[in-house]
Amino acid sequence: MEQVDLMAEALNLTLFGMGFVFLFLTLLVFVTKLMSIIIQRKSRQASVAINGMDDELDEETKFVIEEAIKIHRGA
Repeated sequence: MEQVDLMAEALNLTLFGMGFVFLFLTLLVFVTKLMSIIIQRKSRQASVAINGMDDELDEETKFVIEEAIKIHRGA
């Protein structure tokens, strides 16, 4: 009789542990997807802001920035 109780307890612990891991991994997937969506939206907003900045820069400033990038890259 004691062994039956021990097996029932082992089965209960196994199911509880597997259930907890399943829930944790499912939550992890949803949080990761949510973070990805947030980052993509922020990236699009930043891209629009940077593209909008092109209109504000004069030709000399653009030239200086391009030359600085070329020097930095070693080209």
